[in-house]
Amino acid sequence: MTRNSMKVFCGNSVPRLAQNISKKLGFNLGKVTVDRFSDGEIRVKIEENVRGADVFIIQSTQAPSDNLMELLLMCDAAKRASASRITTVIPYYGYARQDKKDEPRVPITAKLVADLLSQAGASRILALDLHAEQIQGFFDIPVDHLYATPLFAEFFGKRNLADYIVVAPDAGSAKRSRGYAKRMGNLPMAIVDKRREKKDKPEALNLVGAVEGKKCLLLDDLISTGTTLIEATGLLLKKGAKEVRVAATHGVFSGEAIEKLKASPIEEIVITDSLPRDLPAGKFRVLSIAGLLSEAIRRIHNGESVSSLFI
Repeated sequence: MTRNSMKVFCGNSVPRLAQNISKKLGFNLGKVTVDRFSDGEIRVKIEENVRGADVFIIQSTQAPSDNLMELLLMCDAAKRASASRITTVIPYYGYARQDKKDEPRVPITAKLVADLLSQAGASRILALDLHAEQIQGFFDIPVDHLYATPLFAEFFGKRNLADYIVVAPDAGSAKRSRGYAKRMGNLPMAIVDKRREKKDKPEALNLVGAVEGKKCLLLDDLISTGTTLIEATGLLLKKGAKEVRVAATHGVFSGEAIEKLKASPIEEIVITDSLPRDLPAGKFRVLSIAGLLSEAIRRIHNGESVSSLFI
């Protein structure tokens, strides 16, 4: 790796993760100032030369929208400083759930964010577990879409999986769960039939598959309010499951989600550090994606294939 040609920067959203990524790459994060003017506007200044450099900017774009604005400003600053390429490394892509026009007079915000990143100067996107596969098509620049599946497979693979079954919390997660079940040695699979009657109030109504006497592993891309997983857990236990454990890439944990999940009958909740979260001890576990993202960055920089990391 030609270290003087690669520059890695981060904003304020995931500083600890960015530090861990830079350590695995073998050098320090680039110097950048991200603060505010007296009127509250965000100020960005890259404090070192990036002319001709291969720039990587690590930033999740979760709420508040300041995180997205920071990323756009850093991209623009690097572009105007004549960086040769700008790759935005987005552990959590905010606004991904607004990926379609499902009501009259609403925006497709995930597409808008994609356009903004391209216009700001991003040459390439490196993202982890996008909420919807079609978001890759929203970009007119290359997108490398990674999954946390290998981390979960390694974590749970150390256990005796004889009684385990992989459960998709809804039909939309079936493909992801099926791939995970295959990776874990062709584990059996079930699907929760969920119908959303009101906004943010999903209801698990039925179960496709047999879970009686099984240890269930619910796999999802993110946890927001926790309602879906709690209701799915209740259904699985009612159907005779021994226990329920959860693996989700992004711990959004909006509202009182952490308290609700802590009090729920879920045995264990495993997430990644794509978002910074201080979680109570007990049932919560956090796996680091620093190794996965640093390897992807290294391969992109060296012009190597990233496809083997997609599995």
